[in-house]
Amino acid sequence: RRFAFDSYRRFIQMYSDVVLCVDLAHFEKLLDRAKRTRGVTSDCDLLAEDLENLVTEYKAKVFDELDVHFPDDPQEQLWGAIGAVFGSWMNQRAKTYRRLNDIPASWGTAVSVQAMVFGNMGDDCATGVAFTRN
Repeated sequence: RRFAFDSYRRFIQMYSDVVLCVDLAHFEKLLDRAKRTRGVTSDCDLLAEDLENLVTEYKAKVFDELDVHFPDDPQEQLWGAIGAVFGSWMNQRAKTYRRLNDIPASWGTAVSVQAMVFGNMGDDCATGVAFTRN
């Protein structure tokens, strides 16, 4: 239960930053407050109930900032992430990277969608990557 809520709150934080453009500082403040309330200094010392509360608080922060609910539908999340990749192609960081590496903007960008597994749940877990041209 703890692992699930920790993974989900991390997902909300990163998705909100990358796709929804909500400042990470908002989430860090909420996380710091949860640690102070629990009397701990490490994220790892938060309990499942603390992380569950953070999920609720993170979603509320997204609503406060954007006046829209955090998307719970996986398809909506996927298309949001895909859109963020394509949208980043012409941002200043990408332009600088292309210029420094002599990559023409006309090459465009691509998105690879893959299923992920958790490799950090014990000695019998691992992760890997496989590629196919299809």
